[in-house]
Amino acid sequence: MTDQPTARIAMVTLDVAEVKPSADFWSALLGWEVAASTDDYAMLTGPDGSPALGLGRTDDLRPPSWPDDGRKQFHLDLAVDDVEAMARRAVELGATLADPQPGETWVVVIDPAGHPFCLTDAANWG
Repeated sequence: MTDQPTARIAMVTLDVAEVKPSADFWSALLGWEVAASTDDYAMLTGPDGSPALGLGRTDDLRPPSWPDDGRKQFHLDLAVDDVEAMARRAVELGATLADPQPGETWVVVIDPAGHPFCLTDAANWG
Protein backbone atom coordinates (compact mmCIF):
# COMPACT_ATOMS: atom_id res chain seq x y z
CA MET A 1 0.00 0.00 0.00
CA THR A 2 1.29 3.47 -0.81
CA ASP A 3 0.77 6.83 0.80
CA GLN A 4 -0.51 8.22 -2.48
CA PRO A 5 -3.94 9.85 -2.46
CA THR A 6 -6.77 7.87 -4.00
CA ALA A 7 -10.20 8.76 -5.28
CA ARG A 8 -13.55 7.02 -5.34
CA ILE A 9 -16.23 7.29 -7.96
CA ALA A 10 -18.92 9.55 -6.49
CA MET A 11 -21.11 9.81 -9.58
CA VAL A 12 -21.31 8.67 -13.17
CA THR A 13 -23.01 11.19 -15.46
CA LEU A 14 -24.64 10.39 -18.78
CA ASP A 15 -25.31 13.00 -21.45
CA VAL A 16 -28.96 12.99 -22.56
CA ALA A 17 -31.12 14.98 -24.95
CA GLU A 18 -34.00 15.23 -22.45
CA VAL A 19 -33.49 14.96 -18.71
CA LYS A 20 -36.96 14.02 -17.39
CA PRO A 21 -37.61 10.94 -19.56
CA SER A 22 -34.11 9.66 -18.82
CA ALA A 23 -34.47 10.32 -15.09
CA ASP A 24 -37.84 8.55 -15.09
CA PHE A 25 -36.40 5.55 -16.96
CA TRP A 26 -33.32 5.08 -14.77
CA SER A 27 -35.23 5.76 -11.54
CA ALA A 28 -37.79 3.06 -12.40
CA LEU A 29 -35.19 0.58 -13.66
CA LEU A 30 -32.81 0.94 -10.69
CA GLY A 31 -35.40 1.72 -8.03
CA TRP A 32 -33.39 4.83 -7.14
CA GLU A 33 -34.75 8.19 -5.99
CA VAL A 34 -34.51 11.27 -8.20
CA ALA A 35 -32.78 13.46 -5.62
CA ALA A 36 -32.65 16.62 -7.77
CA SER A 37 -34.00 17.53 -11.18
CA THR A 38 -34.17 20.54 -13.49
CA ASP A 39 -34.63 20.82 -17.26
CA ASP A 40 -30.83 20.59 -17.62
CA TYR A 41 -29.77 18.06 -14.99
CA ALA A 42 -30.96 15.29 -12.68
CA MET A 43 -29.22 13.25 -10.01
CA LEU A 44 -30.37 9.83 -8.85
CA THR A 45 -29.20 8.36 -5.56
CA GLY A 46 -29.07 4.72 -4.70
CA PRO A 47 -28.12 2.65 -1.68
CA ASP A 48 -25.65 4.12 0.81
CA GLY A 49 -22.13 4.06 -0.52
CA SER A 50 -23.05 3.56 -4.17
CA PRO A 51 -22.10 6.20 -6.73
CA ALA A 52 -24.91 8.53 -7.81
CA LEU A 53 -26.15 8.66 -11.39
CA GLY A 54 -26.22 12.07 -13.05
CA LEU A 55 -28.09 12.93 -16.24
CA GLY A 56 -27.03 16.12 -18.01
CA ARG A 57 -28.83 17.70 -20.96
CA THR A 58 -26.56 18.05 -23.97
CA ASP A 59 -27.55 19.87 -27.14
CA ASP A 60 -27.01 17.90 -30.34
CA LEU A 61 -26.43 14.65 -28.45
CA ARG A 62 -24.99 11.88 -30.58
CA PRO A 63 -25.62 8.63 -28.68
CA PRO A 64 -22.98 5.90 -28.78
CA SER A 65 -23.41 3.24 -31.41
CA TRP A 66 -24.06 -0.44 -30.97
CA PRO A 67 -22.21 -2.42 -31.92
CA ASP A 68 -19.28 -0.10 -31.32
CA ASP A 69 -18.25 1.66 -34.54
CA GLY A 70 -14.79 2.49 -33.24
CA ARG A 71 -15.68 5.65 -31.31
CA LYS A 72 -14.45 5.43 -27.75
CA GLN A 73 -17.27 4.99 -25.25
CA PHE A 74 -18.13 3.29 -21.99
CA HIS A 75 -21.27 1.58 -20.80
CA LEU A 76 -22.83 0.45 -17.53
CA ASP A 77 -22.96 -3.21 -16.48
CA LEU A 78 -25.91 -3.89 -14.17
CA ALA A 79 -25.88 -7.04 -12.03
CA VAL A 80 -29.44 -8.40 -11.75
CA ASP A 81 -31.04 -11.51 -10.27
CA ASP A 82 -33.01 -12.37 -13.43
CA VAL A 83 -31.53 -11.11 -16.71
CA GLU A 84 -34.55 -11.96 -18.87
CA ALA A 85 -37.06 -10.40 -16.45
CA MET A 86 -35.01 -7.21 -16.17
CA ALA A 87 -34.63 -7.02 -19.96
CA ARG A 88 -38.42 -7.23 -20.29
CA ARG A 89 -38.81 -4.53 -17.60
CA ALA A 90 -36.33 -2.24 -19.38
CA VAL A 91 -38.26 -2.63 -22.66
CA GLU A 92 -41.54 -1.89 -20.84
CA LEU A 93 -39.92 1.34 -19.59
CA GLY A 94 -38.94 2.43 -23.12
CA ALA A 95 -35.60 0.74 -23.81
CA THR A 96 -34.86 -1.49 -26.80
CA LEU A 97 -32.84 -4.67 -27.06
CA ALA A 98 -29.60 -4.23 -28.96
CA ASP A 99 -29.12 -6.05 -32.22
CA PRO A 100 -26.95 -8.00 -32.50
CA GLN A 101 -26.61 -9.51 -29.02
CA PRO A 102 -22.94 -10.37 -28.44
CA GLY A 103 -23.09 -13.23 -25.97
CA GLU A 104 -25.10 -15.68 -23.95
CA THR A 105 -24.28 -14.57 -20.40
CA TRP A 106 -25.58 -11.01 -20.67
CA VAL A 107 -28.12 -8.93 -22.57
CA VAL A 108 -27.33 -5.55 -24.14
CA VAL A 109 -30.11 -2.98 -23.85
CA ILE A 110 -30.31 0.56 -25.27
CA ASP A 111 -31.87 3.15 -22.94
CA PRO A 112 -34.37 5.71 -24.34
CA ALA A 113 -31.55 8.26 -24.81
CA GLY A 114 -29.50 5.78 -26.87
CA HIS A 115 -26.96 4.54 -24.29
CA PRO A 116 -26.14 0.83 -24.41
CA PHE A 117 -25.91 -1.00 -21.09
CA CYS A 118 -25.51 -4.65 -20.12
CA LEU A 119 -27.64 -6.77 -17.84
CA THR A 120 -25.58 -9.53 -16.23
CA ASP A 121 -26.28 -12.30 -13.73
CA ALA A 122 -25.68 -10.96 -10.22
CA ALA A 123 -24.52 -14.41 -9.08
CA ASN A 124 -21.44 -13.99 -11.27
CA TRP A 125 -20.43 -10.82 -9.45
CA GLY A 126 -20.06 -12.37 -5.98
